[in-house]
Amino acid sequence: MTSEPDAATDGTTPAGLLRRLGAMVYDALLVLGLLMVVTALLLPFTGGEAIVPERLPVLRYVYRLVLLGVVVGFYGLFWTRSGQTLGMASWRLRVEREDGRLLGWSDVLRRLAWAVVSLLPLGLGFLWVLFDGQSRAWHDRLSHTRVVVLPK
Repeated sequence: MTSEPDAATDGTTPAGLLRRLGAMVYDALLVLGLLMVVTALLLPFTGGEAIVPERLPVLRYVYRLVLLGVVVGFYGLFWTRSGQTLGMASWRLRVEREDGRLLGWSDVLRRLAWAVVSLLPLGLGFLWVLFDGQSRAWHDRLSHTRVVVLPK
């Protein structure tokens, strides 16, 4: 089990688990920062108070939708424009469709939804990269996408 497998038949190198995890940590910090900024921007609407279900039941759902929109928007904008988030660019990774083209918004939504499924059983769907012959996680296979290493 190596972290960087041999080149695929089309000349691309599938991304190994360590590179993927490195990019995920970097991106998680960026997304967390964005979520904190969005939360701070919403504080004037709550009088500076936390959003609690007892006081603001409707705003709680709006708040969750806004946070979900930020996460989808973050990945969607990067993946549909360049195939790389900032973390992925740092680790020389790109996500693409199986045919090598950039993801569309439907691909982004499908990939993110399946990534949640990959994460739920203690991350087994992500660890699957170690056992898959093409170094693909569950969400890669189910969304018909792949993560490749870009040349230096």
